[in-house]
Amino acid sequence: MTSRSLRRALRSAAALASAAALAVLGVAAPAHASTSSLPHLNVTGAYVTGVSSGGFMATQLQVAYSRTFKGAGIVAAGPYDCGQGTVIGFDACDLGIGLPVLEQQAVTWANQGRIDPVSNLRGKPIYTYHGTLDPVVNGLLSDAGVQFYRDFGASTQYHDRDPAGHSWVTPYGPVACSLTAAPFMNNCLDDPEGEMLSQWLGHVNPPNTGAPRGTLTRFDQNRYAPGGFAPWYAMDTTGQLYVPPSCAAGQPCTLVVALHGCLSGQYLLGDEFAEWGNLDTYADTNNLVVLYPQAIATTLPVNPQGCWDWFGYNGPDFAVRSAPQMTAITAMVHALGG
Repeated sequence: MTSRSLRRALRSAAALASAAALAVLGVAAPAHASTSSLPHLNVTGAYVTGVSSGGFMATQLQVAYSRTFKGAGIVAAGPYDCGQGTVIGFDACDLGIGLPVLEQQAVTWANQGRIDPVSNLRGKPIYTYHGTLDPVVNGLLSDAGVQFYRDFGASTQYHDRDPAGHSWVTPYGPVACSLTAAPFMNNCLDDPEGEMLSQWLGHVNPPNTGAPRGTLTRFDQNRYAPGGFAPWYAMDTTGQLYVPPSCAAGQPCTLVVALHGCLSGQYLLGDEFAEWGNLDTYADTNNLVVLYPQAIATTLPVNPQGCWDWFGYNGPDFAVRSAPQMTAITAMVHALGG
């Protein structure tokens, strides 16, 4: 076992034991205290990725803010504006509403100035991952997401051959490839993160397989949320940021925004998405900064599983630039220099 994987195993075991103990007592795990604002770094470009609800949100961000995000990585999700205001029967965005309707909606919103011009999507690198054993998002839905981008001229790579459950697949995943189970990070004996980064950047150096060189810190998400209070929009009060030493020292760096899925925010899993997600490994050797915004479960708005708003629980404008969660995340990107 490498020093990195040993460290992760120990931290995960401690976090799970602590959470279990608190659950027995009937209290929630303590929230991380707000720390500080994000540092201004020498960011030369921004990309966005995510899994499940984070994958849908990644598509929304990349399409609505295509001037800001150079590319996207969509994992276990579907096309832009797929939610259409309901989480129930969401596969209707392909099978019922139809992809042409979603594409025309994007064109209309772009013409109205509610999202960036769809012409910006031409040539943008898009990586899509979908497991063949995913019981939540069917293959037709993922196919539709790929076709959406192709129809607007994006450069797409589609990994749809692994027998993976509904999950973020990573070489460090503690869950067997075929399962759909917390913490929704599966190991299928391959490296989708390396594929995704290569699709975006053209070439990447091998990842750091030893102890992390950079630092994972908390920052205050309230500073970037509309109205100054992130929980109003089902966002946690703090987010996470991984910065390798080269980027902290002022070297030019690429920003990756990584969005967890439902039931996977830090309020449940602590640092596990960052620890096991295989992005900080590449950050150490490729001058990448990784931003991990955080969603939470809320009663109002109705978001019991801590999902990102890909279907409208914050209101009907969830997929356009004025959407509060997307406004907050892009404010974080701009604060970092992107």
